[in-house]
Amino acid sequence: MNNVTIFKYLAILEGISYIVLLGICMPLKYIWDFPEPTRPVGMAHGVLFVVYCIWLLIVGLQLKWSFKTLVIGFVASLLPFTTFMFEMKYLPKTNK
Repeated sequence: MNNVTIFKYLAILEGISYIVLLGICMPLKYIWDFPEPTRPVGMAHGVLFVVYCIWLLIVGLQLKWSFKTLVIGFVASLLPFTTFMFEMKYLPKTNK
């Protein structure tokens, strides 16, 4: 598996973890006073976020992305659903 393929999977997993954290765990914690899922999902999201950012740099250097594209990739990690869009727009298409 090459770096680009790994990054594609990381972008998808990071995006899913962010959506689960914001869309499921936070309402459970703050609306229904059920905070238990927040800690493991938050930890998983945090790890995926850091690994995504590191792999973004690795792939960005490998594909010789501009500084602007790298910034877009970092901003994508901060907004829900945008890691999916970044992955589709900026990563080369591969046959699976």
